[in-house]
Amino acid sequence: MTEVPFQIRETANGLEARLYAQPRAQRSEIAGIHNGALKIKISAPPVDDAANRAIVDFFADLLDIPKSRVRLASGLKSRNKTLIVEGVSRDRFISALPPLRISS
Repeated sequence: MTEVPFQIRETANGLEARLYAQPRAQRSEIAGIHNGALKIKISAPPVDDAANRAIVDFFADLLDIPKSRVRLASGLKSRNKTLIVEGVSRDRFISALPPLRISS
C-alpha cells in the first residue's frame, strides 16, 4: 500500500479522505498537504454552498466519475472536510493526484 502524508482510508463502498479547503483561490487545484489533510484551493466563494459544490465537481472531474459518486460527509461550514468517493480505490485516487508538497 502506498504511504501518503494525509488521512485517507478505504471503505466498503470506496474511500474517505480528509480535506483542507481554501475558497476564493485564483484557480481550483490540489495545493499539497496541510496538517495531515489534502489541501485543495477552490476558486468558488464559501457562499450558498458554492465552494462545497465546486469541490465535488473538482474531484468528479479529476477522477473521471459521475458527481453522484462524490460527496462531502462533514465540514460543510468548515475548511476541514471529509470527502467520500464511491467506487474508487485508494490507489486510483492517489494516482490521480499531482505531486504533493507539505505545508503547515
